[in-house]
Amino acid sequence: MITSAKDNRVFVYEVSGLRQSDATDLNSYPIRNSSSIFVQVPFSRLNEQTRRITRLGGTIVDVRPLNSTSAD
Repeated sequence: MITSAKDNRVFVYEVSGLRQSDATDLNSYPIRNSSSIFVQVPFSRLNEQTRRITRLGGTIVDVRPLNSTSAD
């Protein structure tokens, strides 16, 4: 099996609107009381994680590659 560069890419989701609950207690990361959290997602799981965040009541504010540099 050949692994392409896109298979190794990781993206960062900025998510708002999540609250700590029984469902989010199963996450491998805590939900803070601040307005946004940042979640690293491998390319292969983008669709799955997007559906999960939506199901938990969150809103994806931004998606960017983990290794991106800001041009600001």
